[in-house]
Amino acid sequence: MTADNAIVFPGPGVAELCQVQLADTGPGEVRLRTRLSLMSTGTEGIAFARRFGEGTHWAQYVEYPFRPGYSVVGVVDQIGHESGLSVGDRVVARAPHASRVVVRADRCTPVPAGLADEQAVWFALAKIAFVGIRVGEVRPGSRVLVVGAGPIGQMATRWAAAAAAARIVVVDSVAARLDLATAGGATATIGSPIDDAQEELAGAFGGQPPEVVLDSTGNAAVLPGALRAAADHGRVVLLGDAGTPSDQRLTSDVMVRGVSIMGAHDSYTIGDQRWDNDREIARLVFRLAAAGRFPLAGLVGDRFGPEDCQQAYELAATQRHRTMGIVFDWD
Repeated sequence: MTADNAIVFPGPGVAELCQVQLADTGPGEVRLRTRLSLMSTGTEGIAFARRFGEGTHWAQYVEYPFRPGYSVVGVVDQIGHESGLSVGDRVVARAPHASRVVVRADRCTPVPAGLADEQAVWFALAKIAFVGIRVGEVRPGSRVLVVGAGPIGQMATRWAAAAAAARIVVVDSVAARLDLATAGGATATIGSPIDDAQEELAGAFGGQPPEVVLDSTGNAAVLPGALRAAADHGRVVLLGDAGTPSDQRLTSDVMVRGVSIMGAHDSYTIGDQRWDNDREIARLVFRLAAAGRFPLAGLVGDRFGPEDCQQAYELAATQRHRTMGIVFDWD
């Protein structure tokens, strides 16, 4: 084993660049030299600030010292037996923020030559949003409301557009985020919180409420407004994962109008015959991006060296509303 640099949360509110042990490459594995890694501002922000309730799935997931991150673009610099990859291949992989990582080769996806690192690094968040689109049954002609135009909301908007949804309305209070949503396929945007947007939504949807509401915020207070916005017998998909789910409140829309609430988690593809391997979804993202149907340019807003990880996570914790893609540059 060799020493390597990785970002670690030794405790709540603290991020450090530490030396960790890097395992040797075994059969079917490769070692990657990381070029870029993307922060999941929702998941990692909750873990960094310990902004979750006791007894939740978060309390089981986050144990300090905690190694954050799951979106890496890297170059293969060592291969194990029967890996199927070559030294020098540029790939994406689900791995934590570190200068080098050892991963299973069959969990790596080659990056097409024409796709920049800053675009390819969105593959994992795109996969999470993909789950929401499938759970919500977004189809050609669907009316879709995306609540929140942060990283997950941007990916959800692009999937809805790729699925040929007829109307895609995005609600967020930050104008710059809405501009990115428009570039990603939104047919209309509303620059106010969901609770204040109900009248504007009626106009944006031409008087027909959305069949699918994708709540990408992870904010427990958003659920009542999302339920009110949905059509009768519509579907509200919880795509953002609240740290305190017990704070989410039902409204009479569930009983009186038959609105369904559906969860959408990263793990939902496990056991799915078609989409169990993240590689297939990443390949689809890259094909759509190459065809101009899943625009990924311009989504990275803040870039940090890994040695400045404390500053990066404090930014995400205190000014998340003004951020989009936050990346660590390991080159």
